[in-house]
Amino acid sequence: MSARHLPATMTMQCFEAAARHLSFTRAADELSITQSAVSKQVAQLEGYLQHKLFRRVRRNLVLTPEGSLYLTEVRRILSQIEMSAHSIMTYRGQAEALRVACLPTFGARWLARQLPAFLEANPRLDLSVHDHVEAFDLERENIEVAIFHGHGHWPNLECHKLFEEEVVAVAAPDYRARQPAQHAADLAERRLLHLATRPDAWHRWFADQHIASEHSYHGTRFETFQMLIRTAMSGGGLALVPRFFVADELAAGRLVLAWPHVMRGPDAYYLVYPEHLGELPRVRRFVDHLLACAAADTPVD
Repeated sequence: MSARHLPATMTMQCFEAAARHLSFTRAADELSITQSAVSKQVAQLEGYLQHKLFRRVRRNLVLTPEGSLYLTEVRRILSQIEMSAHSIMTYRGQAEALRVACLPTFGARWLARQLPAFLEANPRLDLSVHDHVEAFDLERENIEVAIFHGHGHWPNLECHKLFEEEVVAVAAPDYRARQPAQHAADLAERRLLHLATRPDAWHRWFADQHIASEHSYHGTRFETFQMLIRTAMSGGGLALVPRFFVADELAAGRLVLAWPHVMRGPDAYYLVYPEHLGELPRVRRFVDHLLACAAADTPVD
């Protein structure tokens, strides 16, 4: 597609503002242009796309299904333009930049503790850390280093194991006291909290003890361990979590083991990066730092 036929940034801004306010007048006020200018830009955009983006319902402006779909893409594009501009505005000449992705709870409960020393040793490096809950294509997302949980074999990635994982069932002390268990199978009748990316975790935990349960897939699901852990601490149910994520809470008594069984699985936490970036100095320094931290800071048993 020729660049001269693409919608202008101002056209997309007019559409986004009109869609957000559901008013051409308020969009015009925000953009400091006339209402007729906004209307004209939207009309030109509809002509280019060959789809109506708005319609009138009892004198109110509403998005069409096509308009709603396009709005999502326009917001993503405008956000990327804004981030790119900010990146250049904050560019510091000879400063390096490193983009890292991490599992949210792992980042909050382990990685964050390792960053101050690295940043102190690399004062001219601009570090950008992003949350990702599942494995993804690093190069497509422009990420140089990531932390994945899994089997340790991803195409075209160099993988270094950080930690293996021991999974335990935990609960708030009051919740366990109200609903004590005489056997691990009793836990299947409690409120089970699940991580969305590990829907079979409770099933595997029961199976690891040769227990068959019809309810191991039932319960509330969360996108991150962080939210799951906080819900368990508030008495919302039983959580199945890596033990080193809740070591502080267990030590302080804010959480207790709901049952003593520990499940060890084949998956682990890995530091990964594209193979061709392995000798890039900023990547090498970051990888060496985290591997040293992992060696010195083995998760609590």
